Amino acid sequence: MQARALSIEGAVEFTPTVFADDRGMFVSPLERAAFEEAVGHGLFPVAQTSHSRSRRGVVRGVHFTLLPPGTAKYVTCTRGRALDMVVDIRLGSPTFGRCEAVVLDEERPRAIYLPVGVGHAFAALEDDTVMTYLLSESYVAENERALSVTDPALALPLPAGLEPILSERDVKAPTLEEARVTGLLPEYAACLQRERELCPPPGAGRPGGA
Repeated sequence: MQARALSIEGAVEFTPTVFADDRGMFVSPLERAAFEEAVGHGLFPVAQTSHSRSRRGVVRGVHFTLLPPGTAKYVTCTRGRALDMVVDIRLGSPTFGRCEAVVLDEERPRAIYLPVGVGHAFAALEDDTVMTYLLSESYVAENERALSVTDPALALPLPAGLEPILSERDVKAPTLEEARVTGLLPEYAACLQRERELCPPPGAGRPGGA
């Protein structure tokens, strides 16, 4: 498992080793030890796993969870291909307003860790693209919010020639500035505090751990 820190403070890309032969392939998109070494804290307790399936052109996001409770996520593409986008919407973050995009696909299913308070979006590049999520909190509709994927201030790198297919909620989503003015955006310091509450020290709960 290889890890690469993204330009978004606290976000990490993981690239697993793929074992392939004439039968197919075997891969482990999440390894706890590699996660702890790269992120600097333990893996968050998983409250929910979710899957989405999208046809080509579907864009989901930019989605985030209000704080409290906030949600940490671990995202991978288990079928198809997607342009995954991490967006820093945490007020006071050293990388506030920045976006980084990573192509995720089923052939070498890289994964992205999104810390508490970070926004997430993706564009499906193929039909039947399946995204898999590990979440630190169970989904509660009242806590979920969205930002406009077409907001010029975010400048998301949506693929050229791909006409975005959006949900009604995402079409009506506010811009980053509108969300800031109305008090929807999480504070960076509060996000870090929530992450410390969620995530145990590295190695906790394992033989020989803290």
